[in-house]
Amino acid sequence: MGSFNIQLDQAGKVMKVQVEGTFSTEDAMSSVEAYHKSTASISVPEYDIDIDCTKLNVSAPDTLPILEGCFQLYKKDGFKNIKLRIAKNPILKMQLNRIARSVQLTNYEVVEE
Repeated sequence: MGSFNIQLDQAGKVMKVQVEGTFSTEDAMSSVEAYHKSTASISVPEYDIDIDCTKLNVSAPDTLPILEGCFQLYKKDGFKNIKLRIAKNPILKMQLNRIARSVQLTNYEVVEE
């Protein structure tokens, strides 16, 4: 089961997202719904998004299209910078980089912690 938490740092203009576990389709859809609620109250192009993936498991093939959709949302909504923080996990790093490239996301970085 996957879980997520979204917090807005309005002073620092950062949307902080924490994701962990293994996301099912339902978990992913709930997180997208929460994302839309959070972005409705801000001017997204003024914000960075910092996504803590340090406790996230590698996504199953059936949920990859949803993850790709999330990356497309970040691009379409226009975040200034997108930071994906991960633990040392080469497979997850490759997966995130591959999806970012597939949606032509250019303003992202994957940071190992």
